[in-house]
Parts: sequence; C-alpha cells; structure tokens
Amino acid sequence: MRIRIVDAFTDRPFAGNPAGVLLFDSGDFPDDDRLQRIAAEVNLSETAFAHPLPASPGGADWALRWFTPTAEVDMCGHATLATAHVLHTTGLATGTVRFAARCGMLTATAHQDGSITLDFPTSELTPTAVPDGVAAALGATPLGVHDTSPHVGDLLVELADEKTVRALTPDIPALARHSRRGIIATAPAEDPARGYDYVSRCFFPNVGVDEDPVTGSAHTALAPFWSARLGRDDLTGLQASARTGLVRTALRGERTLLTGSAVTVIDGELLA
Repeated sequence: MRIRIVDAFTDRPFAGNPAGVLLFDSGDFPDDDRLQRIAAEVNLSETAFAHPLPASPGGADWALRWFTPTAEVDMCGHATLATAHVLHTTGLATGTVRFAARCGMLTATAHQDGSITLDFPTSELTPTAVPDGVAAALGATPLGVHDTSPHVGDLLVELADEKTVRALTPDIPALARHSRRGIIATAPAEDPARGYDYVSRCFFPNVGVDEDPVTGSAHTALAPFWSARLGRDDLTGLQASARTGLVRTALRGERTLLTGSAVTVIDGELLA
C-alpha cells in the first residue's frame, strides 16, 4: 500500500506540518485498530486515511479520517490539505474535492499556483474565566481565554505579544488538565509588514501531540478571533513552531476558508 508524507502549509520541504496520507482503493476503511497502529508507526501529529465514495449529486467524493499516534480526531486541517494535494498531484482529482468527515462535509479547491483552499466550519468562541493553573502551565499571563467549539475542543489563550508566544516553554503534562484537546496560544504580529497578522502556537497533549507544527483546525477559531479585533475578514496567521507555517484565513460567517500550499517529501510503500 502506498504511503506519502506531505509537508502542509508550506511551499518548501521540511517546513510546515508533515502528515501521512494513505488512499484506499476500496469503499471501506480497515478496522480502527489497524488505522491507529499505522498512525502510531508513522508517528506524525496526524495521518490521514481516505477512500473514494460512490458518485451522488451533492455528495462527498472521498471519506476522510485522521489519527494522531494515540487517537482519532474530529477535525484536522493540515492532513486534509495534504490529502487534497496528493489527490491533485496524482491526477485522482481536479478542481474541488468534497470530503465526508466526522465534522461534516469539507471541501478542498486547488488553484493554478498550486495552493489549496479548505472550506471548514467556523469555530464558536465563548469567553471564559482563566482556569486556575493555566498561567503557570504556560509560563505566561493570559490576557483572555475562550473555549472553542466541540470540533476543535481547545482553549484559545490570548497573550501579550508575539515575543511571549515565541518564548513559551510550557509544562505539557499540566496543560493536559485544562481542555479536551489542548491549548492555542496567540498574539498579534509584532510587525504586520512581515506578511502575517497574528501568531500562534498549539499544544495538544491530550491527543499525544506536545506541540503541533501548523494547525489548520485551530485557525477556524483564530480567524474569527482576530477578524473581530483587526476589523478584516481576510488575514494571514503564522504558526511560530520550530518548523513554522503560514495559513491564509478568510472568515465567511459559519465557514472559514484556510489556504496554503503543500509539498510531498516521501513517497513509499507500507509493507505490513
């Protein structure tokens, strides 16, 4: 079985967020235990599994699931981008691809410059009091905290500035006590002239990912958060992990468009 490793939300290898991608020929997934074992073996923040669906008017083209090394997740942006990239670069799809996923129907539209736009549900944001222990776990004082919608399941924590976000060295086990998936830490860009409007870092200890390099799903919460503050619906976020990556966000009411590029770096065979 063919397996690919794709760097997503980047236009160069060894940056962005790497995802495993496996496409099945049949109309069914293997059992969940096998999918989880493969994802654990790949050992990236997410591995995507997809199989084609029968043609139907208005229906999805592919079924799509995502697994971290320890758990299946409800929504994943970078591995969806990686899957769409594989489908388009191998000639299995053109134009817009529709995916049936746990979080509903998602689409991915390829552009002539090689970038891909994902259409995802916008996360709801609910202001909440700063939970006891969050500041100590992060090692920084939050300016505010929001709960995100169930498909995301994170705490979005606003910090003072970009330098604070970049300098975080959180207590990962302590963070695990404060959300279903993890923590999104964010702040405005120090200098928007550098090509991005806000920065973020994402820590997801409850699904086996201490720090995710670039998180598309988190940007469904970051987009409405920063659009409300900056007064613009179209923004660019920089995820300031060691690998870094750019996500162009466009808030469209109940939907958020996420645009980025991807690069296939490994194309091999799964033997087991």
